[in-house]
Amino acid sequence: MTRPATPVDHELVDAAAEIARTRARGELHTMAAAARDRDGRIVTALNAYHFTGGPCAELVVIGAAAAQGAYDLVTMVAVGDRERGVVPPCGRCRQVLLDCFPSIDVIVGNGAARRTLPVTDLLPASYVWADHQSDEQA
Repeated sequence: MTRPATPVDHELVDAAAEIARTRARGELHTMAAAARDRDGRIVTALNAYHFTGGPCAELVVIGAAAAQGAYDLVTMVAVGDRERGVVPPCGRCRQVLLDCFPSIDVIVGNGAARRTLPVTDLLPASYVWADHQSDEQA
């Protein structure tokens, strides 16, 4: 069952858009992400593109958040450079978000279609890594 709709965190979208607009340079950095932790702190980051498959901005922001002591992320958004707007997370990022933050909300869409969804709505009938770990590993 889907949770009630959560309002879009415009401050979070603006933070990611600002990083994408001012810090993304060339092909190395094309996406920015911003996440809000339970205490209200916003953490931002850029992707690190490499032909071998460098990390997406969402994954970089998870690491940056941990480095700053923000371990309980509640909302995430990614924004593309060149004014591309909000970009939904790729499949790998959806799975990582689900595994690391199973109750996180993700902002998707642009304009009137922008909305906030639970990560579980982005991965219906998903594989949940924690469900397949023994009690000793969990």
